[in-house]
Amino acid sequence: MDWQAPKGTRDFYPDDTRNRDYIFDSWKKSCEKYGFEPYDAPVFEHLEVYTSKSGDEIEGQLYTFEDKGGRRLALRPEMTPSLARMVAARGQELKKPIKWYSIPKLFRYEKMQKGRLREFFQLNMDILGIDDVSADTELIAAAIDMLRDLKLTSDDFNVHISSRTLLEELFLFVGVKKDKLKELYAILDKMHKRKPEDFSLMLDEHLGAGEVSEKVKQILSAKTLEEISEINSELEPIKEIKQLFEFLGDLGFADYIKFDISVVRGLAYYTGIVFEIFDKNKTMRAIAGGGRYDKLVELYGGQATPAVGFAVGDVVLSDLLKELNKMPEIRQTCDLFIVPFDKDYSKVLKTAQKFRNANLSVQYPLKLGNFGKMMKQADNIGAKIVMFVGGEEEKTGNCKIKIMATGEEKIISLENTIAEICKL
Repeated sequence: MDWQAPKGTRDFYPDDTRNRDYIFDSWKKSCEKYGFEPYDAPVFEHLEVYTSKSGDEIEGQLYTFEDKGGRRLALRPEMTPSLARMVAARGQELKKPIKWYSIPKLFRYEKMQKGRLREFFQLNMDILGIDDVSADTELIAAAIDMLRDLKLTSDDFNVHISSRTLLEELFLFVGVKKDKLKELYAILDKMHKRKPEDFSLMLDEHLGAGEVSEKVKQILSAKTLEEISEINSELEPIKEIKQLFEFLGDLGFADYIKFDISVVRGLAYYTGIVFEIFDKNKTMRAIAGGGRYDKLVELYGGQATPAVGFAVGDVVLSDLLKELNKMPEIRQTCDLFIVPFDKDYSKVLKTAQKFRNANLSVQYPLKLGNFGKMMKQADNIGAKIVMFVGGEEEKTGNCKIKIMATGEEKIISLENTIAEICKL
């Protein structure tokens, strides 16, 4: 029997858990700064929740099972379908705009690569009920600030922005048939995963080697919105993206964003502006990605509800923070460690509980040893203050404490120990 964790999963030892919680705590503060509310959903859903959105082929990427009632279920691979189902169920009861976030554990049975595991955590932020580019602005701004709150700067990452609507209108304008679009998007999603000559061949095979294929390649080679405007400046999505860039500039985020026509996102439900966030040198997978999905709530029986959302996984983000040396060293800490001068364990317990009742974090040796070992334990667990109980000071109504950061020792009154220690 191999007693390792299952392939594609992770064990979180205390150091790993502290790093994970550092990211989670930062995520939560970032979301709340922008007025997003937390939500959650079941860790497994009816299989149809995913196949109705993505087709039966998605089942090969899911962890599926049949429960004792014969129902076919799947561990959640993403959160957006659950969110859309929840919003559809409540309909008009929910006040708009809806601004929700979640940090679920997700599961995908797929080939593992650098930055991709089969079990992972993900921050999801979504705005529903607003069909204006102001919602896209708010969401992308929140995504940028989320990364800035983790000490990343415009030297570390860029937001690559495009539009599925713009791509569709451009493709139709240059002669692509509408029934070719779905597969074309799937091909485009592989653009940066293939050699240029292989990708070019894929386009020719799908569209036919000729004028239409060449015009599509011209569109995809455009580096700026101005180049796209030269193809057809009257397209409404161009105006929308210009407005988005202007709004993000007003928020002070112009250095973080760039137009990238090649961003299409792999999921079929995106309907408008889409974006992906990459490290500056694009040495990793996308850190985050998202876009507008205005038709998904209707798919689950709800009313027409415009929506935009994004997700960022913990795996790539953790790798990036470590690579850039921006993951802080987070040690275990406690407020107070009690070291006895004698073997009176009862006194240690009573002292510890007195301080715990005052909401301080307190530890003490579970097995009394020599003085040096106990002090070493206090240092190992990051104790801020060591309190010595017993000894000569106690006979005069006092006790000795040591401030570990400075090595300073003080004598304080036993009557005022809580007040004195809380001031330090």
